[in-house]
Amino acid sequence: MRFAGRAITTAERDWYRQHVAVILGDLHLFRQALAADGETPSMEAADRPLRLLALDGKVQLAGGAWSTVSLSQGQRKRLALIAGILENKSILILDEWAADQDPEFRRIFYTGILPLLEEQGKTIIAITHDDHYFISTSRIPSTRWRAAC
Repeated sequence: MRFAGRAITTAERDWYRQHVAVILGDLHLFRQALAADGETPSMEAADRPLRLLALDGKVQLAGGAWSTVSLSQGQRKRLALIAGILENKSILILDEWAADQDPEFRRIFYTGILPLLEEQGKTIIAITHDDHYFISTSRIPSTRWRAAC
């Protein structure tokens, strides 16, 4: 297996893992937030993803920590995705990510957020049962999108 032009060997495994964010149903959120360089992200960097994922009125980033992680399951998944974005992960694996979202936000996720992440060069592996959104993936001009059910 190769990634970013490098063979993934035992010696490269830790390097490869730094490029992947996995969001599962039983996720754990850390209060501490990190940027791609391992440093503390600024509130300015977090502001757009917080607004895009409708958490700007619920969560703030101050002193490198989220103001709260006591959120609904759907909101927790959104905050986990924001963490992956701030860490600039190249590969996002989203296991039933939209399952805990309300119908309107689920639509926004499939038709707005996924294409935006794709435009930013992210590889997205989304495991979903939302078969009525499969057609929206055909509008993404990339071969990197895969939908599994």
